[in-house]
Amino acid sequence: MKRRQFLKSASLAAAGTAAIAAPAIAQSSPDVKWRVTTSFPRSLDTIHGAAETVAKYVSDATDGKFQMQVFAGGEIVPALQALDAVSNGTVEACHTCLYYYWGKDPTFAFGTAVPFGLSSRQQNAWMLFGGGEQLINEFLAPYKVNNFTAGNTGTQMGGWFRKEVTKPSDLDGLKMRIGGFGGAVLQKLGAVPQQIAGGDIYPSLEKGTIDAAEWIGPYDDEKLGFNKVAPFYYYPGWWEGGAMINFCTNLDKFNALPKNYQSILRAATAYANVEMQAKYDAGNVPALKRLVAAGTKLRPFSPEIMEACWKAANEVYADINAKNDKFKKVYDSYMNFRNDEYLWWQVAEFNYDNFMIRQRSKG
Repeated sequence: MKRRQFLKSASLAAAGTAAIAAPAIAQSSPDVKWRVTTSFPRSLDTIHGAAETVAKYVSDATDGKFQMQVFAGGEIVPALQALDAVSNGTVEACHTCLYYYWGKDPTFAFGTAVPFGLSSRQQNAWMLFGGGEQLINEFLAPYKVNNFTAGNTGTQMGGWFRKEVTKPSDLDGLKMRIGGFGGAVLQKLGAVPQQIAGGDIYPSLEKGTIDAAEWIGPYDDEKLGFNKVAPFYYYPGWWEGGAMINFCTNLDKFNALPKNYQSILRAATAYANVEMQAKYDAGNVPALKRLVAAGTKLRPFSPEIMEACWKAANEVYADINAKNDKFKKVYDSYMNFRNDEYLWWQVAEFNYDNFMIRQRSKG
């Protein structure tokens, strides 16, 4: 009898616990649906695909409770208005490049890349351990936005040109599609920068509306077909030594998420950050081989052009620093970190890479 009473009591207690626990679990894992607009066309599976990666891992980690629907640039808002849509609450999040919005304030550029700035690994180090993430989010707070790094392109190419450029004077009057800060530097040398969304570059280059265009690198550039309308492919893209791609959320919407959802989102963007770089590093090699085999004329920017751009960049930095305290605060942190990083790079990283490149050239 005592045994039967014990089992009956235990069963009732378990049922009572389940009745209490189920609502608690449900309450801690609410259904959340977000819309995410990107600044990129769906055809670019690497850069647009990073937003899909974030959405997938967030959904998987929450058993489908936190859903993100990803829209390509132009499907909800124009590609270059993605951040504005997050700021004003039209959508909960976007996947974009913060330097697209540098016209609002040049400080935005540090969220993606600035001329003669950090490499991709150095960007990660500055963001995570150099105070970069705090500085960028402090700057973004008045726009009601916060940022997670969710991709990096690595060092980009210098772009596609309809004619050769061998000296700084060749840039005078050149109409070039270039995003962000790099355009202001080229403008110092007489170029005419154009900010055009990725999906609209090809027709502009084909029609001769622009003389040159940069995007990212061989993997994407081949997909976009730039080699069909411009024969000269220059390197390096000194304005983007390691461009971060940004996953920006509406600050109020993010703060309203349960803490575990916030952590899951951070982890998903961190994975997308690594995945994008890896995919570009793997895909750029065969794409570049195919482009050269098809007749692309691969050219380095001349030392004269590089030196002229370096000088112009530092002049632009000085001009902005004198007028914009927000910019100067981030600039000082960023450039001090850059200078220390290259002290380390010249010891091990550069010498290892330089040796290995020489060995490769020997066959």
